Amino acid sequence: MTAASLTGGFTAAPQQSAQAFRAILEAMARPGTIHLVAGASPPPPLSVAAGVALLTLADATTPLHLAGAADCAEVRNWIAFHIGAPLVAAGAADFALGTWDALQPVTDFRIGTPDYPDRSATLIVEVDRLAAHGACLTGPGIETVSWLSLPETTAFRANRAQFPLGFDCLFTCGARFAGLPRSTRVEAI
Repeated sequence: MTAASLTGGFTAAPQQSAQAFRAILEAMARPGTIHLVAGASPPPPLSVAAGVALLTLADATTPLHLAGAADCAEVRNWIAFHIGAPLVAAGAADFALGTWDALQPVTDFRIGTPDYPDRSATLIVEVDRLAAHGACLTGPGIETVSWLSLPETTAFRANRAQFPLGFDCLFTCGARFAGLPRSTRVEAI
């Protein structure tokens, strides 16, 4: 473990995790809204927002899957020190982190069961661009319509068709993130 693995976590964990949790709840409750977070400095290639999400949502009992470039020694060591989450294969993960391409096929992730739809995965998707334009979003938490730059629309439309089953997404870019729950209808524009 390197010295860099020991830094970059919350400096005031109770306050920062509470603020981040509130922002994540707001993002999931209002799909398409973009939120700013701070407080973490994870190792590359993770963004600040991805680091904040992991520090807030994961712990030593949370199975986590790292995909693509996110599955590197620096990130694994940072997670081991700050979070302690066990690293698992895609099908066993509560949370998964990586770029959209690295997380493919998304059908590998849990979508819950009819009796327990909450036993599904949340994908933390690192994107190069996060903007309030692109795909048209409608559904719970959206008054009329919202827009969000998504990596594609087909997978999210298929995910919505399985509702109440399906995976949820948190898109991260720099210090910003946006939520896309499975209940959101996604249409290409």
